[in-house]
Amino acid sequence: MTPSLFHLAAAPQSAPVTDWAARIGWVVGLLVFVAFVYWLMRQGWKWRGTLQGDLPELPATPDDPGAPRLTLSGRYHGSTTAGQWLDRIVAHGLGTRSRVELTLTDQGLDVVRPGAASFFVPAAALRGARLDKGIAGKVLTEGGLLIVTWEHGGKQLDSGFRSDRSAEHAAWVEALTTLSTTPHTTEHTETEGAR
Repeated sequence: MTPSLFHLAAAPQSAPVTDWAARIGWVVGLLVFVAFVYWLMRQGWKWRGTLQGDLPELPATPDDPGAPRLTLSGRYHGSTTAGQWLDRIVAHGLGTRSRVELTLTDQGLDVVRPGAASFFVPAAALRGARLDKGIAGKVLTEGGLLIVTWEHGGKQLDSGFRSDRSAEHAAWVEALTTLSTTPHTTEHTETEGAR
């Protein structure tokens, strides 16, 4: 090596200077941006709930719901407008994911959600069931979700459930389909006969 290179190698190096004010400014700016985006998402959720304000209160479980035909423990993944798997319903807590205990009786479907609003779907409001792979915000393997179609306030809804034991889904589809096609009132029977 030449003497000038030795001189450069031996020269003391200054430590890089950290501009703490600039770093703190960037961190604060990023936190403000994240908070703003979160606020916008929350406002969008509230706005969607306001748009769906015409949906009536959810039915409560009757005093005597009848003997259970099927029970299921699992997860509730949300409700959407029937046939539109991305149009999430958020009114009355239907958009809140939670654990769920389902009980199917001759009177209808009892949906018990610890920590969220529970509701009851009368048998006359059931419109069918199927296995699907997704609902707003949740996509699984084919047949991973039990989708129950029901009517409430003149609007058809799809509600998505996933059992802790997915082998139960087929029995639920069959039982719900059978119950939804069974006439439940005299008025319903007369309407069916008039068609």
